[in-house]
Amino acid sequence: MTRRLWRPLLLAILVLGAAGYWLAARARPGPATGEPRAPVGIPVVATAARRGDFPIYLSGLGSVTAFNTVTVRSRVDGELVKVAFAEGQYVHEGDLLAEIDPRPFEVQLAQAEGQLARDLALLKDARLNLRRNEELFARHLIARQQVDDQAALVGQYEGAVKTDRGLIDNAKLQLVYCRITAPISGRVGLRLVDRGNIVHASDPGGLLVITQVEPIAVIFTIPEDDLPAVLTKLRAGVTLAVEAYDRAGQRKLATGALLTTDNQIDPATGTTRLKAVFDNRDEALFPNQFVNVRLLLEVRKDAVIVPAAAIQRGPQGTFAYVVRADRTVEVRSLTPGPTTEGETAVDAGLDAGETVVVDGVDKLRPGALVDVRARADGRPST
Repeated sequence: MTRRLWRPLLLAILVLGAAGYWLAARARPGPATGEPRAPVGIPVVATAARRGDFPIYLSGLGSVTAFNTVTVRSRVDGELVKVAFAEGQYVHEGDLLAEIDPRPFEVQLAQAEGQLARDLALLKDARLNLRRNEELFARHLIARQQVDDQAALVGQYEGAVKTDRGLIDNAKLQLVYCRITAPISGRVGLRLVDRGNIVHASDPGGLLVITQVEPIAVIFTIPEDDLPAVLTKLRAGVTLAVEAYDRAGQRKLATGALLTTDNQIDPATGTTRLKAVFDNRDEALFPNQFVNVRLLLEVRKDAVIVPAAAIQRGPQGTFAYVVRADRTVEVRSLTPGPTTEGETAVDAGLDAGETVVVDGVDKLRPGALVDVRARADGRPST
């Protein structure tokens, strides 16, 4: 009796399950009749070529150098009695920096002035005697030799007076040298000698170092192949802008101008050195600082510009995948120009507004159907 009831119950469950599956399948939405499902393309990232001004930069590695550097030394020997500067101070040309004890040179000046007074008195007496001897000789009262001897004595005293005056000028000059002043305007480094030390004119280290940081210079290198274009601009009198960036190349530190180029090429590296000048009023550049340099060679007007990632190279040359209106791609041969900051100027083969594939090109073939899932220019995909 139990087996007879179990079989009809199982059959009823199977019938109800099949009916439920049929009703659910009818309720599921599907494509409208007569509307075929759109084919799925290869997902890519694309962007439209644009037209604009394209700056052409030459990049190089450089080092900041002081426009002028002076090691200040004493020109006389003596005790350093005064230090009139603070370490790191900005000084102007002519400012007092230090003083050497002037007393020994004041004594020398007094001695030279006394010697001059003595020799002037002797010269005066010798000239009077010469005048008398000439009168006596004219009256035939003395010999000619006596007159000549007195004239020679006058000449000796005249020479002694000139020597004395030279000694006085030298002593005054030494007194001037006792006051050490700044030969240029710039920033003072660390003090090399403390007050109370005996300094000598022959000391190799000097008292301090002054570096001129306003303006300041940057020495950088470029490949020798780029040198002719730079020289052409310089000979035409064009002022070329130079930008200095930090070590990472991300933050611009200063903008200056190209001053000149070196007169030779380094055969070991195939590069040449260039010198740029920066006002550096904010002191963003510091001597011996490493910088990345960009030299603006020219600005190409009305150029067709695409991301550098869109430019492909293969056995057939340089090309790009261009997305057509039917969502297929074609291989377009291009003539690329210079590349700057991830963008390339196209000289020929592409017009502004045409869409080129930037990412996903490894899966593409000529005529492949693509699905532009994202655009590098931020515009909605089509």
